[in-house]
Amino acid sequence: MDWLVENKIPLGRVIKTFVNFLNDNAAWFFNLISGVLGFLIEGLIDAMQWVPPLLLVALFAAGAWWVHRSWRMALGIALSLLLIINLGYWEETIETLALVVFATALCMVIGVPIGIAAAHRPWLYTAIRPVLDLMQTVPTFVYLIPTLILFGLGVVPGLISTVIFAIPAPIRLTHLGLSSVPKPLIEAGEAFGATRRQLLWKVELPHALPTIMAGLTQCIMLSLSMVVIAALVGADGLGKPVVRALNTVNISMGFEAGLAIVIVAILLDRVCKRPDAPGKRH
Repeated sequence: MDWLVENKIPLGRVIKTFVNFLNDNAAWFFNLISGVLGFLIEGLIDAMQWVPPLLLVALFAAGAWWVHRSWRMALGIALSLLLIINLGYWEETIETLALVVFATALCMVIGVPIGIAAAHRPWLYTAIRPVLDLMQTVPTFVYLIPTLILFGLGVVPGLISTVIFAIPAPIRLTHLGLSSVPKPLIEAGEAFGATRRQLLWKVELPHALPTIMAGLTQCIMLSLSMVVIAALVGADGLGKPVVRALNTVNISMGFEAGLAIVIVAILLDRVCKRPDAPGKRH
């Protein structure tokens, strides 16, 4: 036992050396990524905060009604957002929405093509499955250390950590959706002379769309779960008042900020769900 402990594998030292090597030799690359992503996120936040809050609430409610044709959902969204304004967390909510939107967009843009490739190449999914398991099981605080060193303090390390944590969901569910397409359906497409690209766009993706949308909603929920953790490295949003309330043992601030996060999570989940077909509505 003593021999095993004394001959420790220097895994942590290797990771530290690798991160320091990247920081010393590719700092310009990470600074470029940090600058571009920071500029885009701050631009979106400024644009959303430039719009009067009540007008933005009306636009969100109208968009939900246009997608789902449900006045109850539109009214619920309007009342929920008005409650957030009343609590005084509107600016933080906009900052959180910007972070979640960017993280979800990056996860879907990267994750869906990887899921498609993995569904068509079983060896690829076998190779990346341990990596996906690792990304979702490693404690989220561990991601903050190297991202903070490489990207500096601010919203970008929080964004990168959120993407690392949330991207396995769209990859797995895209792979699941495409793998579950019935073989007779694919054979029928091939019988009509469809190419591989036509099979993908006209047969496989339409059939897998509900599962891919489930990956989208999962990605949103996972991104929101990282909001408070991202605040620890300087990311703005609803995580900051939660951390401040934790440090000062402020129960009222913590409850109100937590309630705002819950409201945002519920609204995004309801809005991003696939609308029911007219025949399925009750």
